[in-house]
Amino acid sequence: MKIVVDAFGGDNAPEEIVKGAVGALLADGGIDLVLTGKEDVIKKILSELNFSPDRIEIVNAPSVITNDDVPTAAIRSKTDSSLVAGLDYLKKNNADAFVSAGSTGAVLTGAALKIGRIENVTRPALAPLLPCVDGSKILLIDCGANVDCRPEMLLQFGVMGDAYMRAIGVKNPRVALLNNGAEEKKGCELTKAAHALLKESVLNFVGNMEARDIMSGGADVLVADGFHGNIALKASEGTALSILKLLKDAITGGGIAAKLGGALIKKSLKSMKSKIDYTESGGALFVGVSKVVVKAHGSAKAGTIRAAVLQANEAAKAGLVEKIGEAMKDGGR
Repeated sequence: MKIVVDAFGGDNAPEEIVKGAVGALLADGGIDLVLTGKEDVIKKILSELNFSPDRIEIVNAPSVITNDDVPTAAIRSKTDSSLVAGLDYLKKNNADAFVSAGSTGAVLTGAALKIGRIENVTRPALAPLLPCVDGSKILLIDCGANVDCRPEMLLQFGVMGDAYMRAIGVKNPRVALLNNGAEEKKGCELTKAAHALLKESVLNFVGNMEARDIMSGGADVLVADGFHGNIALKASEGTALSILKLLKDAITGGGIAAKLGGALIKKSLKSMKSKIDYTESGGALFVGVSKVVVKAHGSAKAGTIRAAVLQANEAAKAGLVEKIGEAMKDGGR
């Protein structure tokens, strides 16, 4: 598998991005890696890591698209940027996947414009895998790519989410709809109409799910419009980080007894973080485009990038794009 990584996308680029990409390469010998960005800087970082640049293809791209750039204009004008160079390589050189921690708007716009949609997909959706308390994962689709949606788009998200989870080994995925109540009649006009479509579909639809139950393990796919999905994701992320901080503060500020106990449970807290922090698993796939595209968190460090590259590799190996294409042959109905 050939994975392209935008080495200059994200708050911690390029050092953490290159370090994470190298980590993925060392973890899986079946990966060929392409890094896009300022060639001299990338080579310098590889040298500091004592890693031979001969094992990595580097595509020189001197410009960088930032969060201050207007996505569509930047994709069209900054053709020598690390992001555009990566997407161009993905499309033209038979690469299998692309990973970036850069501007979300630019990554999604660039992927849609340059890579294109799978046939019959109205709008691609951003879909992270979130950890559940029982050790399983739930796919939240959409978490921010489409703020305004129509009911049939939410049905398509359900179909694509079902295909995604089947591709990674989940049999007969349970599909739920994010709503403000579990009852069938709850919700706004969008969710009521989407509920009716999902209920009539061939999907294993289990009904509405409230935000507090996202990580309960009660579903495998959670369908949402991008506005409410993003709020749910950010709320979950913030809650997880707050819990970890409260625990850390209780240990470090609670006197000798607490500190002694803290030393004993430090390992357990690290394990807990790995379970409740979704970035530990990589990034969010941009589901519905005709190549595997993974958007990592903008603040991603080496560990998250490593996981995102491995995640992209697994999605490509599983034939995710092809399976979604098959599921969408009739428009998702």
